[in-house]
Amino acid sequence: MKRSLFARFWPNATAVGLFVVFVFPVYWMFSTAFKPTGDIISDDPVWFPTDATLAHFKKAMNADHFWTLVGNSLTVTVLSVAFSLIIALVASFALARMRFKGRRGFIIVFMIAQMAPWEVMVIAIYMLVRDSDMLNSLIPLTAFYMIMVLPFTILTLRGYVAAVPKELEESAMVDGCTRPQAFVKVIFPLLAPGLMATSLFGFITAWNEFPLVLILNKDIGAQTLPLWLSSFQTTFGDDWGATMAAASIFAVPILIVFVFLQRRAVSGLTAGAVKG
Repeated sequence: MKRSLFARFWPNATAVGLFVVFVFPVYWMFSTAFKPTGDIISDDPVWFPTDATLAHFKKAMNADHFWTLVGNSLTVTVLSVAFSLIIALVASFALARMRFKGRRGFIIVFMIAQMAPWEVMVIAIYMLVRDSDMLNSLIPLTAFYMIMVLPFTILTLRGYVAAVPKELEESAMVDGCTRPQAFVKVIFPLLAPGLMATSLFGFITAWNEFPLVLILNKDIGAQTLPLWLSSFQTTFGDDWGATMAAASIFAVPILIVFVFLQRRAVSGLTAGAVKG
C-alpha cells in the first residue's frame, strides 16, 4: 500500500512541479501588466498586484500603428495557415493513398525541410524578395510562413489520412461517389483532429515569427506584432509595464485559438464512421 502511494506520489509531484515552472512566467507577465510602476520597479518582488491598473494596457493599445500591426499579423497568419491546409490536404492524400515513383523521396524531402533551420536561409530569402521588388509587403511573409509550416502539416495529415480505413472510401465509391467526392464526404470529416493540431501549430509559428519580418519589412506599416513588442523603450530604459501589457495582448489570441481548437480535437478519429 505504501509502495503504491509512493509510486503515485512522485509522478504527480513531478507533474505539478513542471506545471508551476512553465506557468509561472505566464502568470508573472500578466500580473506585471496590471501592477503600478512602483510595484514593478520595487526592490522587493510584489507577487500580487496591490492596486491593479489598466494604464499599461491603454498605453500599449494607444501606441502608433498598433491596430495596423494587429491587422497585418492576423492577415499573414490566417492566410498562411489556410493556404497550407489546402495544399497539405491534397498532398497528404496523395502520399497516403497513391503509389507513384519518387513517393518515398518526397517524404524524405519533407522531413529534411522540417528539420532545417529557416534562419540559415534568411539572406537568400531577402535577396529573392528584394530582386522581386516586394520588400515591405505582406505577400512574401504570407508565402514564406506557409512554406515554413507546410512540411509539418503534410506529414501530420498524411498520418491521419493513412489511419482512415480504406474500406470507408471504397464503400462511398461503391455507393456512387467519385474519388474526390469520397474524400470530401468521408475522409475530410475524419481529419478534424489532424486539422486542429496542424492549424494550431501553423498559427503559433506564423504569429510568433520574428526574423523574417525584421529583415524583409522595414516600413512600420508593413510589420507585425512581434516587432511591436520591442518598441516600449524610454530614455531611462525599458517600460516594463507597457512591455508586459503588450506581451499579454500578443499572447491572448494564441490562448484563444488553443482553447478553441483543443476543445474540438478530442473526438475520436473514426468515431461513428462505420456503417451499420
